[in-house]
Amino acid sequence: MEQNDNKKNAKSELVEWLKSIAIAILIAVLIKTFVFNTTYVVGNSMYPTLYESDRLVAFKLPLYFTDPKPGDIVILNAPDVENKDYIKRVIAVEGDTVQILDGKVYVNGEQIEESYLIGDEYTHIYSENYWIIPEGEVFVLGDNRAEGASKDSRYFGTVKIEEIKGIAKFRYYPFDSRFGKLN
Repeated sequence: MEQNDNKKNAKSELVEWLKSIAIAILIAVLIKTFVFNTTYVVGNSMYPTLYESDRLVAFKLPLYFTDPKPGDIVILNAPDVENKDYIKRVIAVEGDTVQILDGKVYVNGEQIEESYLIGDEYTHIYSENYWIIPEGEVFVLGDNRAEGASKDSRYFGTVKIEEIKGIAKFRYYPFDSRFGKLN
């Protein structure tokens, strides 16, 4: 009789462990799908804000309640390459106009202050220099404005908001002076 009780207890304990593991996996999947994700920086299109190999936390939850705002660093589906993500900064939102003149970026006729750029960096253009941002879309740029350094809205145009996967808010690696909240 005691041996049967031990088998029942072992079986019951195994079932409880399996339930706990399944619940933990489900919670992890739900968090990764709806709350936040991590991303790894490849390339230098966001230099000097982000460096190659930086690791970021990108929040998805805010996108269910509000659209990205100018200044937000976003993770988006690359419009020109399948199964690839880009990290860019939102410069303008629907209804805004963007113009690049003499290397400076103007939104709605006002030159924007870009403290995240190095010095008086020149913003190059590819072909167009004027955009009207349609409803449900944003205009994004990389922080590295050197010629050819960033594929962004100057290259592929505006981005549909539903193509944005998250708003990067925190750098969790490397553990140096750049660790912490993103601007």
